[in-house]
Amino acid sequence: MSDIVVKIINKSDNPLPQYATPGSAGVDLRAFIPSSIVLKPFERIAVPTGLFIELPVGYEAQIRPRSGLALKSGISVLNTPGTIDSDYRGEIKVILVNLSQNDFTINSGDRICQMVIAQYSKVCFESVSELADSDRGDGGFGHSGVK
Repeated sequence: MSDIVVKIINKSDNPLPQYATPGSAGVDLRAFIPSSIVLKPFERIAVPTGLFIELPVGYEAQIRPRSGLALKSGISVLNTPGTIDSDYRGEIKVILVNLSQNDFTINSGDRICQMVIAQYSKVCFESVSELADSDRGDGGFGHSGVK
């Protein structure tokens, strides 16, 4: 697999995102804020990263929660996964939500989310009057049971 080149401007004092292990799919993004933010229970905020990227056409950046923050502190990315389109040139900001009962402090430099770069396909929609049958049909929302 060949590496994809993504141009990046880093206006923060944090290091560039990097993969933690050879098998990592995502890179951690860090908060870039002038002072600490206290995120109260059930509060949400857009946290700046100081990063700006230029993705190749046909690629998107997906912003996802960090599992450790979610499990240990109840902090998640609200619009998971958030999508950064290839033609967006603004600063990457991460919408965090505190789903716990406790205040959570975000400091500049804290790792707040993961970013995964993914290739996507565009489709052409064809208007039809009916769809082909399938074994599943219109079953959804737990139609296959709990066990």
